[in-house]
Amino acid sequence: MDVDLLVIGAGPGGYYAAIRAAQLGLTVAVAERDAVGGVCLNVGCIPTKTLLHAGEVIANAQHATEFGVTWSGMKLDLPALNRHREAVVKKLTGGVSGLLRGNKVTVIKGNARLTSRTSASVGAETVNFKRCIVATGSQPAALPGFTVDGEFVVDSTSALIINEVPGRFLAIGGGAIGLEFATIYNRLGSKAKVIEFLERVAPTADEEVGAALAKAMTKQGIEIQASTKANGFKREKDGLHVELEDVKSGEKRVEVFDRVLVATGRRPNGQELGLEALGVSVNNRGFIAVNDRLETAAPEIMAIGDVIGNPMLAHKAMREGLVAAERAAGKDSRMDVVSIPGVIYTQPELAWAGLTEAEAKAKGLNVKVGRFPLSASGRAMTIDDTDGMAKVIADGDTDLVVGVHLLGPGASNLIAEAVLGLEMAATVEDFALTVHPHPTMSEIVLEGMENVHKQAIHIMNR
Repeated sequence: MDVDLLVIGAGPGGYYAAIRAAQLGLTVAVAERDAVGGVCLNVGCIPTKTLLHAGEVIANAQHATEFGVTWSGMKLDLPALNRHREAVVKKLTGGVSGLLRGNKVTVIKGNARLTSRTSASVGAETVNFKRCIVATGSQPAALPGFTVDGEFVVDSTSALIINEVPGRFLAIGGGAIGLEFATIYNRLGSKAKVIEFLERVAPTADEEVGAALAKAMTKQGIEIQASTKANGFKREKDGLHVELEDVKSGEKRVEVFDRVLVATGRRPNGQELGLEALGVSVNNRGFIAVNDRLETAAPEIMAIGDVIGNPMLAHKAMREGLVAAERAAGKDSRMDVVSIPGVIYTQPELAWAGLTEAEAKAKGLNVKVGRFPLSASGRAMTIDDTDGMAKVIADGDTDLVVGVHLLGPGASNLIAEAVLGLEMAATVEDFALTVHPHPTMSEIVLEGMENVHKQAIHIMNR
């Protein structure tokens, strides 16, 4: 097979690249060893959000009496929940397959290995190409002492399969995956706990807002312990006896759980592709080195997504897929973005874009901070969901907004306004002069901006 472009991997970055390249007139083939849609659609973003929404429905029903609504006979049908999750995945992956077909992209099933700078073997097929985009993604990182068996010790993939709700659930890792699954299992009825090796959970988020998230999750009954590591476990009749150790004091203790999630990060799939023999730099962790055009040291070969480095986010890979496809079509596209937003889909959601307060201070900026609590939001009160805040980081010398951090319902949607503002170099005044509809959650962004200048209306501007 001879094509203009071969894309290795049909995850979010890969299928975006393939479709855009086809739109630009290239002949395109995609090599995929598993399922179209990659981790995100099949065992990541989409199925976890389906379970998170189910948990939110349960939580809302449990608190419905506060609105004068009484439920009776509510029960959890796990087989039906699993079928729904699978149906959502099937519909979306089928949609992506249809889009690839509609754009005349050829999908080849099988493992791919580059045999030269312009050829690859995909299963039994040989593909000759002018350009290649490596979009092989990542996989859950292993944790010594915790071999994943898919039933008692699970990773982010096997944790999706819930045939019965464990009484005691432990998430090892306080990043997005650990916090989200703790939320899911807590909502379904487990006694959930999260441990984090570092001094705080959500370590990549702003420290103040991350602490507010931890406080909100604790109120929901989720136990959170930072500066804690798990050394191993023994399976006994009454459950998994896990040895936990305080990182600072070295004190050890044993706690018993019914299911343990290993959520200690992800490992890029950059090795075993034959890249090193072609002069492409792949480090010992599996990350592929690229420039701002997403080209490797072998210019015919590009790479995108998790395999080129953090943050390992689907929307980052999607944008990179478009840039790489345009490069393959001869356009002078570059990966030049001000901010890649981050989201933790807990309840409340945590979303951010740009610099944290600590990062802004480290850059030597004249940092000005605006804050607005959800407890002062009329819209938050109407839905009885007032745990959270908006925090704005600005440069006092220029009035430029350099970071926005949101904790509350719908934060994942609200953060898009901040991303657009950062890309357009918006000032605090630009945001403050923008009329926001009332009553909406979007007003917390407006009030946070106003508080930078000590002019927020619905709080005292101390």
